[in-house]
Amino acid sequence: MLTLTSATARVQIAAHGAELTSFVNLATGLEYVWPADPAQWARHAPLLFPIVGKLPEDTYLHNGQAYKLSQHGFARDQEFQLIHEEADNLVFQLMHSAVTQQVYPFEFELRVSYTLRGSVLTVGWHVRNPAAADQDLLFSIGAHPAFNCPLGTEGGQFADYFFEIGNPPQPFERHLLKGGLRTGETQPVPLANNELTDDGEALPLTYDLFADDALVFKSNDFSWIALRSNKFSNFVRMQFDGFPYLGLWTKGPGANFVCIEPWQGVASPVGPPQELRDKEGIMTLAPSQMFDCRYTIEVG
Repeated sequence: MLTLTSATARVQIAAHGAELTSFVNLATGLEYVWPADPAQWARHAPLLFPIVGKLPEDTYLHNGQAYKLSQHGFARDQEFQLIHEEADNLVFQLMHSAVTQQVYPFEFELRVSYTLRGSVLTVGWHVRNPAAADQDLLFSIGAHPAFNCPLGTEGGQFADYFFEIGNPPQPFERHLLKGGLRTGETQPVPLANNELTDDGEALPLTYDLFADDALVFKSNDFSWIALRSNKFSNFVRMQFDGFPYLGLWTKGPGANFVCIEPWQGVASPVGPPQELRDKEGIMTLAPSQMFDCRYTIEVG
């Protein structure tokens, strides 16, 4: 486990999955990241790569050949190499191997950086296609951090919390899932009046919201989202300009966490397996091309 510390916060990252495992406010001692309790959900903040979401029959095609790849891909279960370390910055790297190419026949270089400044953690993704010939790299990438909810032992109940969403698309509709796959149908998600938000609207947290799996949104206008409480001052705020998809999820009634998931990709639709290049949200990198993006997590 590796640690970054500022005057106000401390974060820990595991080389396994290059996964954020802890984010503590030093003034209060409050832990914001879900502790991966296996009784509810045994992960903290997995990295989704080289796909986001589920595939039909856990299968995709590449040039007509079928490959098996489980939901959200394999990066979250791989050992990353630490390639750079400073007091406020860590960089991890994962590259293709004989093992990954059995399920994903592409060469790739994936770097994940963590930079802590005050109470703001910046997470950067850098994907490069190292192939020497005409071999495009097809991929998606996404975040899946889970935050304690309620925030702290004195933080009330799940129903005391709400999401404040920057620039929510209109109409505000979720894309419905069946067995983790998109059905093609949408459903309005009602916002409620809340005087604590800038625009007076919020998405109140209830377990019923997640009865039909995650809330999946598609929009190019998302910029940020905050987990806040009607009764307590603790909050988590994520900034993710330019991410076209957003997922919100919790395990179900009684779960003490909620996930905020900015995605560069989305689950496949219901139907037979398809060519990976045709999957919505898949990006294409020519040899030597690079893709970079970043998001931030602020606690307070």
